[in-house]
Amino acid sequence: MNVKRLCCVAMLCIVLGAFSGATAWAGAFDAPETSSPQKVVDGMANKAARGLANLTTGWIEFPKQIYQTYNQQGGTKGALVGPIKGIGMALVRTAAGLGELVTFFVAYPGFYEPYFEPEFVWEKE
Repeated sequence: MNVKRLCCVAMLCIVLGAFSGATAWAGAFDAPETSSPQKVVDGMANKAARGLANLTTGWIEFPKQIYQTYNQQGGTKGALVGPIKGIGMALVRTAAGLGELVTFFVAYPGFYEPYFEPEFVWEKE
């Protein structure tokens, strides 16, 4: 009896999980060919603005990474590892900003989605 109940609960979870996942993927298959012109222009504008913001504020990753490393791993690692992470992330964010700004008209990756998360340097990871 207990095994039968467990199987029913497991089946119910699988069925509910399948339907809840469908709503999460609802916008994942957008394409410029099937979207409205307004949605395409909005995606392009958001990508261009995000690219410009990341291109101009990428350097903020340097003090941000020092601060985060200091808070998460202590003062020594914050002073030694933080600057290395900061330089790396500043270069990555600035390059991603340049890439998004130059290719704002291309619906890649996804449907004008950001190259990585968080979208902006000031957002929490």
